[in-house]
Amino acid sequence: MTHSAGSPAPPILVVEDVHKSFGGVRAVAGASFALQRGAITALIGPNGAGKTTLFDLITGFAAPDAGAIRFEGKPIEGLPPHSVTRRGLVRTFQLTRVFAAMTVLDNMMLAGRGQPGEGLLQLIARRTAGQRVEGEVRERALAALHRFDLDGKAGDYAGTLSGGQRKLLELARALMTDPTLVLLDEPMAGVNRVLGSRLLDDVEELRRTAGMTFLFVEHDMDIVMRRADHVIVMAEGAVIAEGSPDAIRADPRVIDAYLGQARSRT
Repeated sequence: MTHSAGSPAPPILVVEDVHKSFGGVRAVAGASFALQRGAITALIGPNGAGKTTLFDLITGFAAPDAGAIRFEGKPIEGLPPHSVTRRGLVRTFQLTRVFAAMTVLDNMMLAGRGQPGEGLLQLIARRTAGQRVEGEVRERALAALHRFDLDGKAGDYAGTLSGGQRKLLELARALMTDPTLVLLDEPMAGVNRVLGSRLLDDVEELRRTAGMTFLFVEHDMDIVMRRADHVIVMAEGAVIAEGSPDAIRADPRVIDAYLGQARSRT
């Protein structure tokens, strides 16, 4: 699809009136927004607002009850996670998901595109081609680990990494799928400030050098205000506000959503 010079590029992701309930509890209740291509967008909201559930719906880990989700102009709602990933949309998790009993390098190579299969005929008939592809995947994996200063840990078991290093590994592994859009679920959770800042620096560099788009969930408002181009606010399963960080900081609907939750705890 083309667009005329000077006109804005179409959004990379559109979420339109999406609903999801679990056992009668509405987790997402008519959420709608669009992501600008090449932007770093923060998704914020009080606990229970539906942010992680919305990530699950976008990336295929759950299917919406109603509504539409379009990535690069094509519907993806209800597709399984591997199909969504193949289209260039990948996510990380609040609780990192690494294979602890495998090496860091093997964790990376599992995510590489174009891996040769393990079928007997392929091993015999395509052994040379398979070895070449595996070598290329290994080189890409080592380069990605180097970007995140994890190349010295390539031979270590992933289970020996610190929480912050696991977050970096998960982001590095996501890059092995050649994504255009990356969803980060609380990338700073359980990470010390130094490694967390490094991760966010890498996000900004990837946006600048590779044109990647990022959507991240974060509770630290200082990080949101300093790192995000655009902020989307959810409460009770719906989007209640969006705009620049400065506009969101002063929005009474946002203040009320957070203060309302604080009052409920007292």
